[in-house]
Amino acid sequence: ISNKDALTVVLVLATLIAAFGSSFQYGYNVSVVNSPSQFMQQFYNTTYMERYHSPMEENVLTLLWSLSVSMFPLGGFFGSLMVAPLVNKFGRKGTLLFNNIFSIVPAIMMGVSEIAKSYEIIIVARFIVGICAGLSSNVVPMYLGEIAPKNLRGALGIVPQLFITVGILCAQVLGIRNILGNSTGWTLMLGLTGIPAAIQLLLLPFFPESPRYMLIQNGDEKKATKALQRLRGWDDVDSELLEMRQEDQSEKVEGHLSVFSLLSQRSLRWQLISIVVMNMGQQLSGVNAIYYYADSIYGSAGVRESDIQYVTVGTGAVNVFMTITAVFIVEASGRRLLLLCGFGICCGACVLLTVALNLQETVTWMPYVSIASVIVYVIGHAIGPSPIPYVVATEMFRQTARPAAFMVAGSVHWLSNFIVGLVFPFLEVSLGPYSFIIFAVICLVTLIYIWLVVPETKKKTFLEVFQMFAKRNKVELNLGDGDLPLKELKESPQDAQKATPF
Repeated sequence: ISNKDALTVVLVLATLIAAFGSSFQYGYNVSVVNSPSQFMQQFYNTTYMERYHSPMEENVLTLLWSLSVSMFPLGGFFGSLMVAPLVNKFGRKGTLLFNNIFSIVPAIMMGVSEIAKSYEIIIVARFIVGICAGLSSNVVPMYLGEIAPKNLRGALGIVPQLFITVGILCAQVLGIRNILGNSTGWTLMLGLTGIPAAIQLLLLPFFPESPRYMLIQNGDEKKATKALQRLRGWDDVDSELLEMRQEDQSEKVEGHLSVFSLLSQRSLRWQLISIVVMNMGQQLSGVNAIYYYADSIYGSAGVRESDIQYVTVGTGAVNVFMTITAVFIVEASGRRLLLLCGFGICCGACVLLTVALNLQETVTWMPYVSIASVIVYVIGHAIGPSPIPYVVATEMFRQTARPAAFMVAGSVHWLSNFIVGLVFPFLEVSLGPYSFIIFAVICLVTLIYIWLVVPETKKKTFLEVFQMFAKRNKVELNLGDGDLPLKELKESPQDAQKATPF
């Protein structure tokens, strides 16, 4: 790796601040209501009693709690719909700074909810912080993918997922009864989500905006050059600027793409289908259901109820460790192999878990197989299905199409998340352990699609990935020699891009 492709202090700090201030909150808020749920529900019931002088009916409490949980992914869906207009108007870094509003405000709301004696505040705040997660889950990978050199794009692209898993783990640790997961600490626990946002709001303005955004979308080559020099740590960035100009030339025909124009672009058809399939596979593979079911699995395996919270934290720690592993191996192994291995492991773990849950009452050692199945599933999801779809989505689309593509991918991601949270309790009642067979089938179908359609994108420029899909999209793409000087591209724009159906 040459100096220009190495990690610099500016690149590392920009990555860590963007991921900690945004992605961390996504993971934290996924898990934060799990441990203190019984104390929060007691607060709901007590508040209702003080207002109406009668106890809350069980079905009303269930509905309010379901809303408290499901408002987060629903907010995430609406946040995803805001991605394209915000990143095109404010830029990638600007959108992340603006997004802190959707974290700090609900953090304050949840922190004062008990004093205000209002459970409605919590429900509304969960929706607003969901918007924050919906935006950050799309904008952070986009920002990091655009500021990273191509040889580090995969590793840095996994960092947001790493901070999501760290956020989940932190919420699990803080949720231990002796820390904040109790009747006096749960409001503070909910309100802590605003701290990473405040840190990002203070520090991120000192770091560069995406050079690709400034050059291709804003046409400001001077600022783009300066930002690129800061990120790379040296002044000679001409080759990377040339690649950006070539991408800019190749996009002139398409212009600015909205979601509707993206859907009609023949040259982007299979890229779009691929990110939809990968995001559906990621969420419908049962990852959230595995987490929901873990406590009961550990309980049936003989783990004492007071110790289940510690075993759950241990599972979260495994998740973090495997995601860190993915950061270090993604550039060597490639995206495609990690996706195939990850979905394959998850498929096998779901089948094994189904068998183990069915035999748990009759075979004495089978509960330990159930625990092992959960851990193996977490390992499989952490190395591939969890982090890689964001990386590949960044690499499959060029600059003007990327915001609309992330808007589609994010909407599918959060809608699928919401569906699993809504449907799984009913699957559990009607199918029991056999519900995991459905997840196994989804993992298998996604694996087959990736095997047949998705190419390896590591260390490829955005234009090279675009060329790889040209044949499958049945378009003829002639970008000429990638080393052509800019002058020749300007003189012959027809050589920069010619896309017509065969």
